Amino acid sequence: MRNDEGLASELDYAEQTSWLLFLKYLDDMEHEWADEAALKGKTYTPILTKPYRWQDWAAPKTGDGRHDPNALTGSDLIEFVNGKLVPHLKSFKDSTVQADSLQYKIGEIFSEVSNRFRSGYTLRDVLQIVDTLSFGSSEAKHELSDLYETRIKRMGNAGRNGGEYYTPRPLIRAMIQVVQPQIGETIYDGACGSAGFLCEAWEHLRRRDLSAKDWDTLQRKTFYGQEKKSLAYVLGVMNMILHGIDAPNIRHYNTLSDSVMDIQQKDRHDIVLANPPFGGGERKEVQQNFPIRSSETAYLFLQHFIRKLKAGGRGAVVIKNTFLSNTDNASIELRRELLASCNLHTVLDCPSGTFQGAGVKTVVLFFDKGAPTRKIWYYQLDPGRSMGKTNPLNDADLAEFVQLQKTKPGGEKSWTVDVADVDAATCDLSVKNPHAPEAAPQRTPQQIIDDMLARDLETAKLLAQVRAML
Repeated sequence: MRNDEGLASELDYAEQTSWLLFLKYLDDMEHEWADEAALKGKTYTPILTKPYRWQDWAAPKTGDGRHDPNALTGSDLIEFVNGKLVPHLKSFKDSTVQADSLQYKIGEIFSEVSNRFRSGYTLRDVLQIVDTLSFGSSEAKHELSDLYETRIKRMGNAGRNGGEYYTPRPLIRAMIQVVQPQIGETIYDGACGSAGFLCEAWEHLRRRDLSAKDWDTLQRKTFYGQEKKSLAYVLGVMNMILHGIDAPNIRHYNTLSDSVMDIQQKDRHDIVLANPPFGGGERKEVQQNFPIRSSETAYLFLQHFIRKLKAGGRGAVVIKNTFLSNTDNASIELRRELLASCNLHTVLDCPSGTFQGAGVKTVVLFFDKGAPTRKIWYYQLDPGRSMGKTNPLNDADLAEFVQLQKTKPGGEKSWTVDVADVDAATCDLSVKNPHAPEAAPQRTPQQIIDDMLARDLETAKLLAQVRAML
């Protein structure tokens, strides 16, 4: 891909890899579904027909199974992909199929991505490599999902806001272990990016000995997401497919465009897992959808998540640590609402460098919907090393937190705060480890000036003594 003029970054590589892998996956699945139908004595109606099947344009073969030397290439291949294939696949979104069907997902994906290859010869080379991959077994899918996750992680460090799409998987797994989702519960991420939370929740639940009913529940009635950005949406859908979810329930939609006051019981979920984007500077018309108005995107998402939870539902949300102590009205009111409507039982304080490339400190808020907060257990994560690309967060770093969170004891890195002791005016929930050594009090500007003058005087005295000796 690096040889093609149309592809310039890790984001381009991820996007173009995604739609090619998706079409190869679809071809493999269509063959599998046709075989299953034949075994049952039924006829399978394919989603794609000639000339749009993978075997027709991407990897045509000769009679002996070799690549057809007459396959489209060069400008002919680019013209076919741009002029016929992509428009045809895009048209699926305008058909009468249901929004949760694979056909609709095809239309939605190809409404958001376009072919960026400039050279049909490079594309032909890439197609021949992709054709060697197989989605015919769970083992193959697992290997490909690992490779895809690695691509997303690399993309996350590539700039152009790529980091929004990647939350460290060890942190996600720890959040899931605390929340403990069960089969039959619904899991929601309204800012799902590359669907890391949903994919890890799937991995957590599918390891059990599942009945056919439970498997169908996980496939169709468990994982729900929404994503505003086109590339992230495509990455999320493809990531879930590679993890084994055939028709992911992810919508390409701006979650913040809906009023939270219109959320009904049927729209709510048992579990929220999310790392919403921060900053953003949301417009006035978007802010009007929320009772606590703020230009801070994460604050709007947190209000949305609180209202998307069912009574008794559980949430785990990453947010900047400044949310706990900011003194602006929106921060104070949102903390007050969180404490009143939810049991904020745990705050995980993450070290600097947890999110590679992001120069902010974060915390994870764990809360249950429906009862006010009485006590908050804090845990200060300290892996004992500087975090970064060469020393990323790992599962072992979070093992103690996951274990201690069950009983919430006090210790050098953990403590409990009684909400009755929190300042009612500010609702300040900032991380203040009572076991940490007290920092030396900072000097006032006047004290600094006085100290400088005193040192100048001492220096003058020493110089006078030296002159006297000479």
